[in-house]
Amino acid sequence: MIPFSILDLSLIGEGYSVSQALDQSRLLAIKAEQHGYNRLWLAEHHGMPGIASAATALVIAHVGAATKTIRVGSGGIMLPNHSPLVIAEQFGTLEALLPGRVDLGLGRAPGTDMRTANALRRNLDAGAENFPQDIVELKHLLGTPVPNQAILAVPGTEANVPIWLLGSSTYSAHVAAVLGLPYAFASHFAPDMLLDAIAIYRDRFQPSADLDKPYVMAGVMGVAADTDEEANRLFTSSQQQFVNLRKNVRGLFPKPLDTMDGFWTPMEKMNVEHTLRYAAVGSPRTIERKLGEFLAETQADELIISMPIHDIDKRLRSVELFSQLSLMDSQLQRAA
Repeated sequence: MIPFSILDLSLIGEGYSVSQALDQSRLLAIKAEQHGYNRLWLAEHHGMPGIASAATALVIAHVGAATKTIRVGSGGIMLPNHSPLVIAEQFGTLEALLPGRVDLGLGRAPGTDMRTANALRRNLDAGAENFPQDIVELKHLLGTPVPNQAILAVPGTEANVPIWLLGSSTYSAHVAAVLGLPYAFASHFAPDMLLDAIAIYRDRFQPSADLDKPYVMAGVMGVAADTDEEANRLFTSSQQQFVNLRKNVRGLFPKPLDTMDGFWTPMEKMNVEHTLRYAAVGSPRTIERKLGEFLAETQADELIISMPIHDIDKRLRSVELFSQLSLMDSQLQRAA
């Protein structure tokens, strides 16, 4: 049994507004807390009509205000888009508002296309190259200041918000190991380097004041329904989205289809199924088997599930069904 968490992108589905998408994130957080999930993270993406979590810290505050016990945070903040001082102030503020419940997951990618990344007004090449130094600076700003420290994050100083490194390749595995930080891998959309990255992280991990041994969280797409047939139909929304992303077709999160036949080409089908090969889709019995195989392969310490389901009621039902699996170590069980 391991903790289950949720990754949310505040999906703006076809037929929904941004306001409704953000309200759905609130409902998702409340449901996740009720069913014992460990944490709910929001992801930073820009320029995507189907995603409402661009101002990630604001959405974290929104879902945090609606909950009491579940951890909330970023999965992640794309640090090259920002100065460490700004992020220290934002997450120091979140920690003051939601004491003891905030996580700061950091990524190195821009979370958007290159033109939008340039519009974020940071030097992208320098930002990516300075990623390890920016992490150290951010940790310093969130920690206890030294005497006569010239730059202070207020709020932020002594907030000590836990920092995670996120990755979809092996790069951040090296950095997380050297800095002794917990590591989350984006295997829900980038499966190819998962096992290599985990092995590098565990083999090279150096204990730190933050963490005495490696801690791995792995991501999966998840769609649970009462039957395999219903879950597979709901999953067509994500399959369409990934086909559209490959074509650079940017739109709202699509409604499900009865069949993907005629929507994708054989090559598109092969590419999407490869990208989403770790997806856990089906009835609880089917998902239990798939997740059991995934956890046996990765030996992950925690599982974070992205549940991209168009209909909010079915998304909440999926949250409930995942929580009933025997694999889940629930917050509720630990509290009892």
